[in-house]
Amino acid sequence: MISQISGTLTLKELDRVEVLTAGGVGYELLIPLGVYEALPKPGEPVVLHTHLVVKEDGWQLFGFGSGYERRVFQRVLAAKGVGPALALGMLSTLTAERLVRAIREKDIPTLQSVPRVGRKKAEQLILDLADKMDELQASGTPAGPRPEGAAAEDAVRALVSLGYTTAEAEKGVRAAIDAGGRGLAAAELIRQALGKLRG
Repeated sequence: MISQISGTLTLKELDRVEVLTAGGVGYELLIPLGVYEALPKPGEPVVLHTHLVVKEDGWQLFGFGSGYERRVFQRVLAAKGVGPALALGMLSTLTAERLVRAIREKDIPTLQSVPRVGRKKAEQLILDLADKMDELQASGTPAGPRPEGAAAEDAVRALVSLGYTTAEAEKGVRAAIDAGGRGLAAAELIRQALGKLRG
């Protein structure tokens, strides 16, 4: 089982990265949006926690910024009808902490803010996972500064409340981050995303 990749970041895209290890092996990893925001520049060292999904048509390696985020991904995969792409989408739209909280608190509207999650899917997630999230909550990340992903999450929610679809809001926020908005507070990120969406 591949549990962690350490090496040089050679490719950085919104949904995937490539990491070249010291042994000369390059790995492609699919990542959630929050990981993209926290990555260093290509050419710099990086460490990612990983989860390997083996399918008939190939293997997929998923990368996460923390062991906690990986555990949430693995737990969500256990829900009926949730595949790796949807689990990754949940972590991109909501942070790992917010996703755990939404499932524990049976917050259907928040779960429905994830693309491809309707009411029925949200109810299934709650049914399958609500009573299995307590240990994840207890072993959550230590207190400290809010992760950069939280600003992106807040910006997406604010844009949705302004009338944009979740997909449009995500697109605008990603464009703003890509244009140098990494590390911005939510309010500034919202302004820049609005500029991208209106432009």
